[in-house]
Amino acid sequence: MKGEMKMAETVDARGLSCPQPVINAHKKMKETGSGTFEVLVDTATSRDNVTRMATREGWNAEVREEGEDILLVLKK
Repeated sequence: MKGEMKMAETVDARGLSCPQPVINAHKKMKETGSGTFEVLVDTATSRDNVTRMATREGWNAEVREEGEDILLVLKK
């Protein structure tokens, strides 16, 4: 379909204890190189740690609250 957005890939890190969400997100960042993907977490600690790591690596992190889950959209 013309103008249809491609769905971003999602790293589902819900239920994982830190540092696992950070490790999973960092691995995806290295695989992707640049572009956009999402990280789904369920704690403020994971949100803060993934956001901090992504920013340090030169990625933009947008935070969206999705009910009880937190969606981080990482772009580079």
